[in-house]
Amino acid sequence: MSRTVTTSYDVADHLRTAEEMAAYLEACLEESQGDAAFIAKALGDIARAKGMTQVARDAGLSRESLYKALSGARSPDFDTILRVVDALGLQLHAGAARDSLP
Repeated sequence: MSRTVTTSYDVADHLRTAEEMAAYLEACLEESQGDAAFIAKALGDIARAKGMTQVARDAGLSRESLYKALSGARSPDFDTILRVVDALGLQLHAGAARDSLP
């Protein structure tokens, strides 16, 4: 019987373009079910793909505080989310929820 070999998977290794990053964030927003920590973790994945040091600098945060905010262990302030989204070169969009339409 052969052994199964597993390797570590890091989504940040597969987020190469702005379009891929935006699509990933959009998918996470759809799947989050209101979990802000889940969205923070997704932003952390994107920030790691782009380079945490540069994102922290562009967001006006220390690298350490950025890691903490985007770890997924807690929900960061909305101000932090907006600063990170801007630093990543992404935009947030709003739309009507499917179940709220008449």
